[in-house]
Amino acid sequence: MTNLQPRSRDRYSIGEMARASGTKVPTIRYYEQIGLVASIERTEGNQRRYDERARERLRFVRHARELGFSLDAVRELLDLSDHPERPCEEADTIAREQLEAVKRRLESLTRLRRELERMIGCCDGGQIRDCRILQTVGDHGLCLHERHGDDPPSPHAT
Repeated sequence: MTNLQPRSRDRYSIGEMARASGTKVPTIRYYEQIGLVASIERTEGNQRRYDERARERLRFVRHARELGFSLDAVRELLDLSDHPERPCEEADTIAREQLEAVKRRLESLTRLRRELERMIGCCDGGQIRDCRILQTVGDHGLCLHERHGDDPPSPHAT
């Protein structure tokens, strides 16, 4: 098992932060650049040194991103978490919006899955010139969801 303990006085190098939080070094730098993670003190050798609070904040950001929250939503959630006396109504609203976005994506993915299954099912294993998969990919109008549930037209119809 890798030792994730800071080397001295509860300070983490950027590499240790990356390992401890499961976030890549360039991503940590980017989050710092856009203000999701505060600018960090540097040693005399110009190395970043993160404290436990920064580590927890980075974990928060990473988990929020895993849940699909946009960077703007993460920023709002961080702002809310920095003010624990505020009511959680805003956090609830942000989470509900994310849930609705996830539902929309799931519906879209379900339609996509059905269309791919239909395309594959239409393939009769003939020659490329008659390949229903390539015809459908080449002509969006042949997609079932574009035709509101109708069977696609024959590829040879005029």
